[in-house]
Amino acid sequence: MIIWITGGSSGIGRELALQYLAAGHKVFVTARSADKLKTLAEEAKPLPGDYNWAVADVCDRAALKLAVATLETAWGVPDLAILNAGTHQPTSARQFDLATHERLMQVNYMGVLNCLEAVLPSMRARGRGQVALVASLAGYRGLPMASAYGASKAALINFAESIREELKLDGIDVRLVNPGFVKTPLTDLNDFPMPFLMPVDKAAARIVKGLAGAGFEVTFPTRFAFIMKLLRLLPDRLYLAATKGMARGD
Repeated sequence: MIIWITGGSSGIGRELALQYLAAGHKVFVTARSADKLKTLAEEAKPLPGDYNWAVADVCDRAALKLAVATLETAWGVPDLAILNAGTHQPTSARQFDLATHERLMQVNYMGVLNCLEAVLPSMRARGRGQVALVASLAGYRGLPMASAYGASKAALINFAESIREELKLDGIDVRLVNPGFVKTPLTDLNDFPMPFLMPVDKAAARIVKGLAGAGFEVTFPTRFAFIMKLLRLLPDRLYLAATKGMARGD
């Protein structure tokens, strides 16, 4: 299987690359850091799969198209594209900063659309392929201090649900991945409690297993996903009362 992973130089993307390489697949990784991609190449050498990489920022449409063209020339159209690249920054509504909201929306939402622009035409022409959009459980409902991140992930969830049945007509299997807290360099920056924090290797394994299955959505950790799904069902009055303490920093 030919797999393209964005944001694959660290965190979940990097671990996914290693696990798919260990299973013998051809893995093409894109990210912004050439140094990290080269380091991953060294780790990939003893593994049975084939590894290749290209520097491409998900906000750079031209670079993405060139990277996908390079992949297709070398190996062919990817069977699976895991659009994982993303970023996070706490945002306070009381100290509103438009630039932060724009940046997170550009990376987390528009970055995925830029990747789809690069890879969908070839998949549709071939008549098959799988695309996994990595969003977050934080996109289920609004949380204090997460207005930019949560909004970008909520947009991605809505987008995945919207395109799922349309692209199925072209043989494209759209999947939605909604992780909770996973121990990565991004979450290492958080200074608040992270319930059910999951090791990155277990998170990646859940994604690999989920994408091999038949379900539309892959969520984890199970208990945290269950709690967040319940919160979606709460009336606004109860939900907003529950988040009041978070806004005050209690």
